[in-house]
Amino acid sequence: MENSIKVLALFLLLPLLYVPANGHKIVCYYDSASSLREHPNQLTTSNLALALRFCSHLIYGYAGIRADNYQAHSLNEQLDVQQHQFFEVTALKRHYPGLKVLLSVGGDRDIDGEHPNKYIDLLEGGYDKQIEFIKSAHLLVKNYGFDGLDLAYQFPKNKPRKVHSLLGKAWKAVKKLGTGDFIVDPKAEQHKNQFTSLVRSASDKLRQDDFLLSLTVLPNVNSTWYFDVPVINDLVDFVNIAAFDFVTPERNPEEADYPAPLFKDESHERLSHYNADFQTQYWLDQRFDEKRIILGIPSYGNAWKLTKDSGETGKPIVSKTNGPAPPGPYLNKAGVRSLPEICLLLESPNKPVTKADLLTGEVNKYGSYVLSSKDLNTERIWVGYDNLETVKFKTAFSVRYLGGIALFDLGSDDFQGSCFNEKFPILHTIIQQVQGQYPIDPIV
Repeated sequence: MENSIKVLALFLLLPLLYVPANGHKIVCYYDSASSLREHPNQLTTSNLALALRFCSHLIYGYAGIRADNYQAHSLNEQLDVQQHQFFEVTALKRHYPGLKVLLSVGGDRDIDGEHPNKYIDLLEGGYDKQIEFIKSAHLLVKNYGFDGLDLAYQFPKNKPRKVHSLLGKAWKAVKKLGTGDFIVDPKAEQHKNQFTSLVRSASDKLRQDDFLLSLTVLPNVNSTWYFDVPVINDLVDFVNIAAFDFVTPERNPEEADYPAPLFKDESHERLSHYNADFQTQYWLDQRFDEKRIILGIPSYGNAWKLTKDSGETGKPIVSKTNGPAPPGPYLNKAGVRSLPEICLLLESPNKPVTKADLLTGEVNKYGSYVLSSKDLNTERIWVGYDNLETVKFKTAFSVRYLGGIALFDLGSDDFQGSCFNEKFPILHTIIQQVQGQYPIDPIV
């Protein structure tokens, strides 16, 4: 009750929801696990409300699938149901009438060690099991006030490959989303057809109540294998393409690189599909409606441990790295740094970080990076991330060619305003670019 009163008081001071021009979507992902961090690092409902002024859609994560009966369910029922988090978040729509809130299933958060293949098992389980899943997901959406369902389906991932300059010529012929002769899923075509049937049935059920249906293409999931794009075009309201984590410390422990470039950097021999332009162009080539393709960008960076053989410049590609960096003080997650944690690396003892620090860096169409100082008594680390200039560039790209931007996620943006006196600077940068406050041309 106390939190609800605080949120209500906050709304008296907030402007109305921003409505993007020409229907340009700003899709904000909210991983509810960020509300469970230790104080003061949790994303509270009050701070979430501040962000929703600028979001056309909020995607609430995450629900999962039960392995025994394939029913959709909350991954944290104590938080979502018993503590009424579902209701608290969907109630925010009263203050932002144009906001749409969707419930996401999967999202690489539904980890089940005993049933690691349950998402594929559901596809292979046949029509009856799929219908039971859809009915249960529909009930969650309807009973808790959501506006629709997001399927962030957990398909098998592309296998990682190292790409060194000396071996570059061997991979120059790789011109598709796949991974060459690395067969990840020998039944991919069957699973594509089964997933299309699942999406069709979900669309039919949800549209009976005017609910939305979106898809999230998770990082390193091969679109050519699992998405019948021309058919799906008529079944979903929009698709969010998570165009990041092309390289991560877990997948690529010995080599650090830009994790989310917009275009291919030709200065090294990199795989052609490791960039956002390639990923979105595939959907465009398959005649998916451009206004319903949403470019997903990260609010966090990927962090590697350096070794004495990693070099001094930090300029990617950085070789001889040693896997994920230790956890930072806020997210407490190895191999990842939120924006406030990146700000700590940018600070010097006598100079706090400024917004200018987050606007400078490497060429904005690829990303930026930061190294920890040599004088620290810990192992040096390297973080690749999207600085604010990169965010501007990607947003301009989405305005010109696509239907919107999806931010993964609000919990890694600077929601406390600890970097400089502004909360959610990444989200603000997106909205300012959409509004044309500092327009740039994404063609270079």
